[in-house]
Amino acid sequence: MSTIRLTVAQALVKFLNNQYVEVDGVEQKFVKGIFTIFGHGNVLGLGQALEQDPGDLIVHQGRNEQGMAHAAMGYAKQLNRKQICACTSSVGPGAANMVTAAATATANRIPVLFLPGDVYATRQPDPVLQQIEQFHDLSISTNDAFRAVSKYWDRVSRPEQLMTAMIHAMRVLTDPADTGAVTIALPQDVQGEAYDYPEYFFKKRVHRIERRIPTEPMIQDAVSLITTKKKPMLICGGGVRYGEAAAEFQSFAEKFNIPFGETQAGKSAIVWDHELNLGGIGETGSLAANTIAKEVDLVIGVGTRYTDFTTSSKWIFQNPEVEFVNINVASFDAYKLDAVKVVADAKVALKALEEALVKAGYKSAYTTEIAEARKAYIEEIDRVYSVEYTGPGFVPEIADHIDREAVFAEFQKITGSCLTQSRVLGALNEFLGENDIIVGASGSLPGDLQRAWRPKAPGSYHMEYGYSCMGYEVSASLGVKMAEPDKEVYTFVGDGSYMMLHSELPTSIQEKKKINVILLDNMTFGCINNLQMEHGSDSFGTEFRFRNEETGKLDGGFVPVDFAMNAAGYGCKTYTVRTLEELMAALEDAKKQTVSTLLDIKVLPKTMIHKYFSWWRVGVAEVSESEKIQGVYDNLVKNIDKARKY
Repeated sequence: MSTIRLTVAQALVKFLNNQYVEVDGVEQKFVKGIFTIFGHGNVLGLGQALEQDPGDLIVHQGRNEQGMAHAAMGYAKQLNRKQICACTSSVGPGAANMVTAAATATANRIPVLFLPGDVYATRQPDPVLQQIEQFHDLSISTNDAFRAVSKYWDRVSRPEQLMTAMIHAMRVLTDPADTGAVTIALPQDVQGEAYDYPEYFFKKRVHRIERRIPTEPMIQDAVSLITTKKKPMLICGGGVRYGEAAAEFQSFAEKFNIPFGETQAGKSAIVWDHELNLGGIGETGSLAANTIAKEVDLVIGVGTRYTDFTTSSKWIFQNPEVEFVNINVASFDAYKLDAVKVVADAKVALKALEEALVKAGYKSAYTTEIAEARKAYIEEIDRVYSVEYTGPGFVPEIADHIDREAVFAEFQKITGSCLTQSRVLGALNEFLGENDIIVGASGSLPGDLQRAWRPKAPGSYHMEYGYSCMGYEVSASLGVKMAEPDKEVYTFVGDGSYMMLHSELPTSIQEKKKINVILLDNMTFGCINNLQMEHGSDSFGTEFRFRNEETGKLDGGFVPVDFAMNAAGYGCKTYTVRTLEELMAALEDAKKQTVSTLLDIKVLPKTMIHKYFSWWRVGVAEVSESEKIQGVYDNLVKNIDKARKY
C-alpha cells in the first residue's frame, strides 16, 4: 500500500482539494475556499499547511470569526448548497465566536465546515492560553459547545482519526436531508503531527447529491387525500429553491389551479407577479396568503420546516377540516403537523404527484377567490409603499396605545428626516434591477420584506430567517457576492444589527467584492420595540437612548450615530439620506461605484408594515399590574385553543 507522509493539517488540505459533488450529472469542486483568522491554535498547523500548498483552495482573511462564517454560509446558501467554504479559527474565543454562526447554518440547513483549533491532545502544557478547565472533565474544551449546534461533530485526537472524521463530515455536508454545520475540532499539537496516510485517502471523491424518489404508496396516499379536497394551498419552502424545483412547483400549481404562499427561504423561487403567487405566509405573511389560508381545506407543504412564523404558531389554518401533505427530503419535516408524508426530493415528487393527479382528473374548486386576493394584495403593497409622514396627526402603520408624536418630533429634530420605513422599501423595490440580490436576516426588515417585497427574478431574495441572526446581513452579503460576482448585492440591515456585527465590510474592500449596504437607522431595536408595544408594554430597553441622570434609566434622548462616517473609515463610498430625493440620488451614484457602498438612511421609528390576520404565540405575563397586559394574556389563552396541538 502506497502512503504519503503528511501532517494532519497538510492531509486535511489535500483531502479537501479532492472532494467533488455531482448534481443532475453536473460535477464541480465542493470546497471552494477557506476563511481564516489565525491564532496560536491553528496558525502553525493548518496555517502552515495552507501556506505550503493550498491546492485550489482560496484563502480568505476574515475580521471576526462569526462574520467570516456567516459569509461562508451566505455563499453556500446562494449556490443552493452545491459548493461551500470552510472556516478555521484558533481555540478559545475564536472558536466560541463561530458557535453562533454554526447554529445559524444548522437552523437553516446550510452546509458549512468548521475547523476550530483545540487544546493539546497530550494535555502536557495544560492549561494553555485560552483554555477552559472543567474540574470534573478534562476532555471538555470550548469546542464542545459546537455539539449542540452541529449536525456532525468530531475531534481528531490522533492523526489516523482524520480519515474517518472527514469521510463522515462529507457525508453530512452533502446530504440534503441532514446537512448543516459540521465541526471537526483540531488539537493544535495534533495538527502538526505526521502520519503515513494511504494514498487512496486522497483520491478524487465525487459525492452524488441524488434525488430521492418517492415510493408509489407515498404518491397514492397523497392523491387519495388531495382528491377529496376542494380548496388546497401550496407552501413554497426553501427546499424548492435548494432542490431547484421551481419549474415543477409552478407547473403543479398551474395544472390544478392551486395558489401558493412563500416562506422566507422559498421567496423568489418564483417571481412575484405569477397569478397564483400570494406572497409570504404566516406571522410575517401578506394580505393575500393569510386571507386564503384561513379557509383552505388542504395544505401541501413543499420543502418547508413549518416554523412558527410560517404557521402563525400552528394557528393560521383555521378551517376545521384542514389536513396536510408534506413533500420533503427530510422525514423529520415530513412528519410535522400529522401530515400525509411524501419523503422525497421536491422536483421528482412534484412530477410524480402531478402525473397521478392528472390521471385522477383533479382540479381545485377555486373560481375568483385567488384573483380577488391578489388584487387586494397588490393594492395594499402599493398603499404601504406610498405611506409618507404628513406631520402632526400622522397615523402610523400599526395602531397601538403609544403616543408616537413626541417620538417622531424628537427623531426629526435630531436627524432632519421624515422618511417612513415602508416608503423607503417601496422606492428601493422600484429602483433595484431585475437581477439585483437583496440580503437580510433580522429585525423588522424581514417581516416587511416578506409581506411586501416583489422579487423580479428567481434567486434574488436571500433571507436568513431560520435563526434570525443579527449580524448575518453584511457578512453574508460578502458570501453572496463571492457566489454571484456579476450581480449587484444589496444588504438590508437595521442600525441594531449593523452595530452587532459588520466585520466583513472591510473584508469586502480587501477582496474587491462590492456590496451595497442599505442601512435603515431608526435608533431602535424596531421589531422587538413593536412586539412589546403590541403586547401592552411601553418602549422599555428597546430604543437607543442615553441614560437619564434624573431617573437613572435609559429614557433620555436618542443616541445618534453617523454610520456613513463609520463605513467611510473602512474605505466604502457612503451617503447620508434624509429625503426621498437624496435616496434616489445615492442609489444612482452607488450603482456607478466599484467599491462597497453604505447608505445611512434615517427612517422614522415605529413605521414598519403591520401584520395581516396573523397571530404569534409569545410568552406573556400571566399576572400583571397592567390592564393592557392582562388583556393580552386573556387573548393569548383564547388563541392557543385555536391552534393545532402538534
